[in-house]
Amino acid sequence: FLDLEICRLKSCSLGMLDFFSPQGPLTFMCGHQRICLCPPLFVGRIWLDNVHCSGLERTLAQCESNGFGVSDCKHSEDVGVVCSQRRIAGFKFISTLTNNVESLNVQVEDVRIRAISSQRKRVPMTEGYLEVKDGGKWRQICDLEWTEMNSRVICGMYGFPGEKRYNTKRRKKNYWGFGVNCTGNEASLHGCKLGHKVELRGNTTCEKGLPVVVNCVPGRAFAPSHAQGFSKAYRVEQPLVRLRGGANIGEGRVEVLKNGEWGTVCDDSWNLEAATVVCRELGFGSAKEALTGGKLGQGMGPVHMNEVKCSGFEKSLTECYFNRDALGCSHEEDAAVRCNVPAMGFQNRLRLSGGRNPFEGRVEVLAEKNGSLVWGTVCSDSWGTIEATVVCRQLGLGFANNAFQETWYWSGDVSADDVVMSGVRCSGTEMTLAQCLHHGKHLDCPRGGGRFAAGVSCSETAPDLVLNAQVVEHTTYLEDRPMYILQCANEEHCLSSSAAAATSSSYRRLLRFSSQIHNNGLTDFRPRAAHNSWIWHECHRHYHSMEVFTHYDLLSLNGTKVAEGHKASFCLEDTQCEEGIEKRYECANFGQQGITVGCWDTYRHDIDCQWIDVTDVVPGDYIFQVVINPNFEVAESDYTNNVMKCRCRYDGHRIWMYNCYIGERPEITGYNIIECDGHFDIFDYWPNALNR
Repeated sequence: FLDLEICRLKSCSLGMLDFFSPQGPLTFMCGHQRICLCPPLFVGRIWLDNVHCSGLERTLAQCESNGFGVSDCKHSEDVGVVCSQRRIAGFKFISTLTNNVESLNVQVEDVRIRAISSQRKRVPMTEGYLEVKDGGKWRQICDLEWTEMNSRVICGMYGFPGEKRYNTKRRKKNYWGFGVNCTGNEASLHGCKLGHKVELRGNTTCEKGLPVVVNCVPGRAFAPSHAQGFSKAYRVEQPLVRLRGGANIGEGRVEVLKNGEWGTVCDDSWNLEAATVVCRELGFGSAKEALTGGKLGQGMGPVHMNEVKCSGFEKSLTECYFNRDALGCSHEEDAAVRCNVPAMGFQNRLRLSGGRNPFEGRVEVLAEKNGSLVWGTVCSDSWGTIEATVVCRQLGLGFANNAFQETWYWSGDVSADDVVMSGVRCSGTEMTLAQCLHHGKHLDCPRGGGRFAAGVSCSETAPDLVLNAQVVEHTTYLEDRPMYILQCANEEHCLSSSAAAATSSSYRRLLRFSSQIHNNGLTDFRPRAAHNSWIWHECHRHYHSMEVFTHYDLLSLNGTKVAEGHKASFCLEDTQCEEGIEKRYECANFGQQGITVGCWDTYRHDIDCQWIDVTDVVPGDYIFQVVINPNFEVAESDYTNNVMKCRCRYDGHRIWMYNCYIGERPEITGYNIIECDGHFDIFDYWPNALNR
């Protein structure tokens, strides 16, 4: 027996509209046709058993089951599905145009922009004939009723934030029988109304018009320059709105800058119109989804906007009206978006080979060699999690899970063993691996490719560690501690270098503080090292699951390091969790270590190494910095929030910690946003901006 919800889910994940109904053993209904199936027995493992789906899951793997490979079934119990060939309306390819006046039920199978001759080799393709597929044939649309609002919707569907006046080209003969009437704020064509009927008269159809040609304006990230093409990664300058925590290009949690502080948007009244404003503002097309309930991870800090209402034509989300009162909104309600992005073909120049599933394998790139394009491997020297993150993003496979410097266990394509890319170093903002720094044609890879080629494994979800800046600010103090009780800490290199020559009766001055590290991601944070490879520290009598978990630094105002400390993760556990979430990790009895989603790990100020040794620091003004997961040992969805900085003043006896913030300092953006009468006003960031 095959559960109907599983059947519906399987159909939907493949883009099909209908699923069959069981009518007895191996007998199914496909529309009005009864089908009897006698499937052959499959030889191999049975991966899933006792599968239970709600029908809302995106893939079968997300349904409840015994777990992969846990089954007592035989292949005589294998299940199957029969899907309708008709696609789901509004899903990927279908656009449904309805006319509320005439109540016509008209559907088209597909919509495309077919490139004009001068655009056929351009990436992205921005100009071409608009065509709809009706009755299996591609047809043009007569431009007699066509408006720029219609072009705006089409361009948004294909990932472009703007449109230009279209240039009419030569006449076509194969027209569609209807016009289209869009207001301009629809997310896609299926939201538009049907226009007037077009009388089809062969060569004289649309006699006073010509076929519609759309001309779209790409966002800055996707607009090639003649000099550099796509060689530079896209970096937003002076942002007022940003996306965080998204697995792929054009998606993430929405954050806005207000009064010099980044904050989130509450999902009350969050809809496609508001999401589309965000997408277009950031250089993408219209929104595919307006996500609610913190589905792309929870933010930290204030909730700046609630009950956002946009017309869809605003240039920025900060121009929309909103409720300034965010009381009752928590980060569990953080709004997010998924945007339409242009078809760049990035995934055609990169592949994973030899893995057990599509989410892992040896990295192979398509490169030019001796005048032809060939597949080859990437040198694994300096290969790490950041580089793996770019690979997973380019392939649309989500976040990096692991970066591998040896791939002998994956049988890749032997013809692609040669190294074609070396010296790869990425910042993490790149859209493609080719945008990262690398050696170009001058390859240098002493270990060679083959078994030492770079590899990755990807995941649809990832953890996201964020330090609570307020806890650091409120718990900072100085302690003078005798050297004779700091021997264990000295063995773990938690004191400054001058401690090596210090006598046991001398004192060290320690800047102490507590750190509370939250996991705001979508999956648990686990140490990379396996349980049996943790390092035992005899002096402190505990294991280190990550040799370097955090860095603590005291910097001069020009960024020079004047004192430092570090913390090994000898105990990574759930100290406390949000209401309704159970603790999963504790260090007692050599237990499993990690931080559950929605929980946090607190390192109290009174434990060893939770300090910076400031014995040799002279009085003055400094910057205090904490970096979590500094070596990127464990993959996260967002590394930009792993750094916390505070201003710090030390007079030789006391210390003050103030103005703590996470990530980049907002003031460097050059703008500030002031709330005024239910919307945001933007002023140049000058001390007297409001008086001018």
